[in-house]
Amino acid sequence: MEIKKNPKSNLENYSKIFMQIGLVLALFVTYAAIEKKTYDKSIGDLGVVNMMAQMEEEIPITERAEPVKPKTPPPPAPEVIEVVEDDKEVEETVIESTETDETEAVEVEEIVEIAEAEEVVEDVNFMIIEDSPVFPGCKGDKKELKDCFSRMVQKHFSRKFDAELPNELGLSSGKKRVFIGFKIDREGNIVNVQARAPHPKIKSEVIRVMKMLPKMKPGRQRGKPVGVSYNIPFSLLVE
Repeated sequence: MEIKKNPKSNLENYSKIFMQIGLVLALFVTYAAIEKKTYDKSIGDLGVVNMMAQMEEEIPITERAEPVKPKTPPPPAPEVIEVVEDDKEVEETVIESTETDETEAVEVEEIVEIAEAEEVVEDVNFMIIEDSPVFPGCKGDKKELKDCFSRMVQKHFSRKFDAELPNELGLSSGKKRVFIGFKIDREGNIVNVQARAPHPKIKSEVIRVMKMLPKMKPGRQRGKPVGVSYNIPFSLLVE
């Protein structure tokens, strides 16, 4: 079966039109190239450079300051020589020798020993203290005493803190973080109580509660009582 081609799709019918369009484009490009104008570039005069010119540099004249020589002190006045008659006796000064004989005993004064200054130990963090402060009523080894201390501090805070205060302040509901820090000094007293809270009144209440902690048995580092810093975070639930 022979496939018939549509006469409109045969490009040979448009060959004359394509050739005429090509000739027109070629003539247009040739005309544009002929009519394009060009200009010669001109360079201005840069002047004449005198390479033989020498630059004169002024050298400042400096004077050398002579050092002032110290004046030579006058010679000391000669001592007065007393003339003594031949028949007069003159007392001679005897100079004793300071050298000692090996057989001669030398007395040595008693040496007083100076006591060494006591070593000053700075405050130690609760997490690295050798012997942690002891909360009243806690017993056990070092680890048990540390755990008991933290547990009793949290218990004290829960009992003494006004739990209704956050709700009365109109804070948004949810958990609110409170960070507390204080120090147990060398006598076991609670000092330097600090707090960071979402409201100034809560901060004041936290400081008031932590100052009510009882007196502790002070912590010890290398066998000596030291100040111990303690930090603990708390969560407040606001409904």
